[in-house]
Amino acid sequence: MIIGYARTSTVDQIAGFEAQIRELEVANCKKIFQEQVSSVAVRVQLQAALEFAREGDVLVVTKLDRLARSVPDLMDIIRTLDEKLVGLRILNLGMDTQTPTGKLMLTVLGGIAQFEREMMLERQREGIAKAKADGKYKGRKPLSADLRQQVVTLVTDGFPKTHIARQLNIGEATVHRILSEKRNDPVTDITNSVN
Repeated sequence: MIIGYARTSTVDQIAGFEAQIRELEVANCKKIFQEQVSSVAVRVQLQAALEFAREGDVLVVTKLDRLARSVPDLMDIIRTLDEKLVGLRILNLGMDTQTPTGKLMLTVLGGIAQFEREMMLERQREGIAKAKADGKYKGRKPLSADLRQQVVTLVTDGFPKTHIARQLNIGEATVHRILSEKRNDPVTDITNSVN
């Protein structure tokens, strides 16, 4: 069976969404999974499509960026499809992993994307090193003692970490970092209140 997957990041992208569905219908997709969510959100319909696919099926997308958010994400999806003996077809690239050329193209594209990412990280590290050498790099702004105390108080009062992050206008990772630091502080024992 030929299975289609269409995705746009927002519900405002109606024209692009409808165009994807038309292309998938032209590609003879018998079942089309569709969703309008950011690539960083949980993609329920993509997971449903991957679970639905059976040996010999082909998953079709109009563009690579509609399917994967990164090279590791793409490789995970391909590994899942390979394990189920399901092919992948990307229409705008004319690529089909059921052919040797398609597999080669996908591997090359993945390698180029990974190389680009590593080069970007290397430039970032060089920039930080230069800024430090010039005395311009400050690093992460330290968290105030007041903010730390507010987090601990709210956790002690039983509020969920997501609520605390929203209320204090900080990231949830910051809440976790503060609590982790408090757990490791021999002077303060809030283990029972943060677990």
